[in-house]
Amino acid sequence: MASRLLSNDQDASFVDLCKILFSSDVGKRKFVDCPDGVREPLFGRRWIIFVSVLVQKMLKATAKPMSGFGSGVEYWLNLLSGNKGFFGLVMNSLKGKVVYPDRTSANFLSFTGSIDKRLQLDCNIGQEDCRYYSVLSVMAAKASYENHQYIQSIVKDQWKMDYLGSYDFWNGKIYPEFIPDNFPVLMFAEISHYQEKATTQAFVLKDNKDVIIVAFRGTETFDPDAWSSDFDISWYELPGAGKIHGGFLKALGMQKSRGWPKKQADNKPETAYYALRKLLKEKLQNNDKAKFIVTGHSLGGALAALFPAILSLHDESWLLDRLDGVYTFGQPRVGDEKFAEYMEGILGKHNIDYYRFVYSYDMVPRLPYDDSTLIVYTLYSVNDLVESGSPPNKE
Repeated sequence: MASRLLSNDQDASFVDLCKILFSSDVGKRKFVDCPDGVREPLFGRRWIIFVSVLVQKMLKATAKPMSGFGSGVEYWLNLLSGNKGFFGLVMNSLKGKVVYPDRTSANFLSFTGSIDKRLQLDCNIGQEDCRYYSVLSVMAAKASYENHQYIQSIVKDQWKMDYLGSYDFWNGKIYPEFIPDNFPVLMFAEISHYQEKATTQAFVLKDNKDVIIVAFRGTETFDPDAWSSDFDISWYELPGAGKIHGGFLKALGMQKSRGWPKKQADNKPETAYYALRKLLKEKLQNNDKAKFIVTGHSLGGALAALFPAILSLHDESWLLDRLDGVYTFGQPRVGDEKFAEYMEGILGKHNIDYYRFVYSYDMVPRLPYDDSTLIVYTLYSVNDLVESGSPPNKE
């Protein structure tokens, strides 16, 4: 099989997209990047490529109305909440005292936050409880969907912890100036689709035990960019690490044409991995006792799971030794069996705990489907935690 399979919906006309269903010569398609001369005789594989690119094109075509609709729903929910319900809104309208939402305020909730408005950590689970970081992680993953002011307020005022910042990271074409001559870059894409804007979000806090928590935002309900990352079934084979979901790697900060050089050019927009690695080094160097954990929900969980893999690729053993745990919630699968073995070796070597929380019948942790017609995705973990009394959602 080829060392890469990359699709680019921007280069795909509908006619060219349909042709892939009837011709095994996938290399001739403008929107597919693979080694020269590669043919794909299996219709099942060509069908998956067709569906993936078609869905991405549909998301791009409907991006504005989808985002607009979601924005309207969020505004309406916050309008109702700010006026104490529908009847309160009617009464305030009659009095001329309607409270209008401010999207940048600490009181404005996302669609996700409007569904689940919990703010406080579980007061019955103290810092010495073995469940403490699981609870803190899930609340941080939930808070990551909100705006910067909300996150700062909840960390400082509700949780009484140190707020270290929230960020919007770049997902785009970056050509770093510093690339070691011996760095392997042949496995990566030349024409793969990048979103060309800041579409990856994360925030960072420090608790009272000197543990830094990095929380990645997941897929928002009405965010077409995040859904495009999920449906991008391009894959990349990292040297010695196996095949990994391309959409997730791009969201984390993989650089077009260069893959994962150890250093990003100073004059380019910062991507998530490089900016967070820099921040963690600065904070941890100032405190020998400090450690960190990474967490996230859905897409955010995938980014959290991949973060230590890229640290290992860059031989960041010092950081990996300070990584106390990875906590993910509703995380999709991110790589093949070789990658799972690679990650299990890293976790064991650096004594890193990894917990993947799922609901037993949630579809997302089963994605991408374990289909040998394209790439067999599997999990790396020994601590899958599932809904009590139900069959485990491991595969």
